Amino acid sequence: MVSVGVSVLGVTGLHFVNPGVKVNGQYYRDTLLKEELLPDMRDISEFFIFQQDNAPAHRAHATVDLLSTETPAFIPPTLWPPNSPDLNPVDYKLWSVIQEQVYKVKVNNVDELRQRIQTVWDELDQRVIDKAIKQWRTRLRACVKAKGGHFEHKL
Repeated sequence: MVSVGVSVLGVTGLHFVNPGVKVNGQYYRDTLLKEELLPDMRDISEFFIFQQDNAPAHRAHATVDLLSTETPAFIPPTLWPPNSPDLNPVDYKLWSVIQEQVYKVKVNNVDELRQRIQTVWDELDQRVIDKAIKQWRTRLRACVKAKGGHFEHKL
């Protein structure tokens, strides 16, 4: 698992979860959020919109409480669309761009995979990120129009 933050002002570093680590709510809050991702995001800007997917550690009450107090604009699970594709630029655009580069050649092990992801991330053009972020409002409007249902086929 890899976590990252993106913005038109810049990006965070990649935050890898080591193989074998169970990502429960406490690990997610204490390690990934408090120690890594949130400080990185604040280094870029004090204002950001925090989005995450529907993983159990993300929905945990303690996680929602933490993010509600620690982030300036947190979209809580109660506002997440129930049956819609992700509205997160990393999920709907950037990982596919990264995967295309990473898997051009067969990956032999986890360490090689991690290094390739890091290399591609370090070389990713900010314009690709900006374009993905720019699509967010259009995607959000389409999601609302579809009442939280699938909408990608209408874009």
